[in-house]
Amino acid sequence: MPSSLARVATDAAPRYAKQLASHFGRKIPVEETPDGGHRLTFQNTDVVLEPRPEHLLIRVTAPDASTLATVRDVVGSHLERFGRRNELIVVWDEPAAQENPAQENPAQD
Repeated sequence: MPSSLARVATDAAPRYAKQLASHFGRKIPVEETPDGGHRLTFQNTDVVLEPRPEHLLIRVTAPDASTLATVRDVVGSHLERFGRRNELIVVWDEPAAQENPAQENPAQD
């Protein structure tokens, strides 16, 4: 399944994660994660919002590249709109096919 990451520079990552979760939670399932983040479920696509001290990490995993692109655009445009005053910019990495997710290096996140 293809996935993509964005690291959005902000010192208010928990607030933006909560705002996104609250907004999307009106239409899709949302759950809080043990680390204070949120998981959004768009049909068969997962979005994980992980607040970090200096950025908000957004991880999207989708069944195909087209769905990945659509969900990235939706989540990214909402976050940029919510963070307009702080000039938030969402830049996604290139989509990656995860053959073995256990090989990810969380130290780089």
